[in-house]
Amino acid sequence: MADFQNEGDELFEHHRIICDPGQQPYRLDKFLMDRLPNVTRNKIQQGIKDGFVKVNGQEVKPNFKVKANDEVLVELPEPPRETEILPENIPLNIIYEDDDLLIVNKEAGMVVHPAYNNWDGTLVNALTYHFQQLPTMKDNEGRPGLVHRIDKDTSGLLVIAKTESAMTHLAKQFFDHSIERTYYALVWGVPEPEEGTINVNLGRSEKDRRVTTAIEDGSRGRTAITHYKVLEPLRYVSLIQCNLETGRTHQIRAHLKYLGHPLFNDSTYGGDRILKGTQFSKYKAFVENGFKLIPRQALHAKSLGFIHPSTGKFMQFDSDLPEDFNAITEKWRNYVKHE
Repeated sequence: MADFQNEGDELFEHHRIICDPGQQPYRLDKFLMDRLPNVTRNKIQQGIKDGFVKVNGQEVKPNFKVKANDEVLVELPEPPRETEILPENIPLNIIYEDDDLLIVNKEAGMVVHPAYNNWDGTLVNALTYHFQQLPTMKDNEGRPGLVHRIDKDTSGLLVIAKTESAMTHLAKQFFDHSIERTYYALVWGVPEPEEGTINVNLGRSEKDRRVTTAIEDGSRGRTAITHYKVLEPLRYVSLIQCNLETGRTHQIRAHLKYLGHPLFNDSTYGGDRILKGTQFSKYKAFVENGFKLIPRQALHAKSLGFIHPSTGKFMQFDSDLPEDFNAITEKWRNYVKHE
């Protein structure tokens, strides 16, 4: 959403959002803050007042409460940024491919799709170069082939649809939460209990739009469910497995922060400082060297399981942990062993 200006003769659709079936009544301005990154509350409120936002085709006030299945339409005087993707010859690590789909093992540091401040060098730019006529989901222009995403500094597996039917079939599995998604994470401390489920709504922080925050009372945000299990306790950190039931922005990172166990070296969620252990200089140097070893959050999308769109058979794909993840885990193993 750009700066709001005087309304011209023509308005261009920028966002069309259908409220979730379980959406509780919630102020429109706060609802849009949750859904539209990089837009201030002032701009959202001004846009609503100027008539650039409609709910079910009607102009409303910023304090109007949207509810389940409402349609929120954002139209602006200027057309949206061109959604044509520039093909770029970027190598892809494709671990499986057939006529319907492919599985990509994304390296850390690669953005999945073009967006604010990242218009090139993304996975989608690479896909557009290597594959022709990839399908695009409705209301998801500029993201051909994508049915889900992972964060820039998270490594691991993504399924890419090559046909319209495959995209529809896979998207329904994600919507139904029937896709099996397993992540490995290195977190601060040892969660208690060592196996459990985090079922806490998530929404954008009102203080910092880039951050997802847990909302215990369920007054806003979206349902988010993460199942976790400690695989290897390492005294001050733990190697854990997370299985996603839902797929919200930064879900694992925000849920583990809520649990009191942020991901190791996750700067956005407070994991880039010593949270467990001593403050002795030798230990401090050890941890700081660990941050250099894995200069990102320690999170890897390890496996994917789903029903193949054409064959109807269940398929599962697994990936090795990347070098930096293995290195930091081994470093902690040796520290605990010789401490």
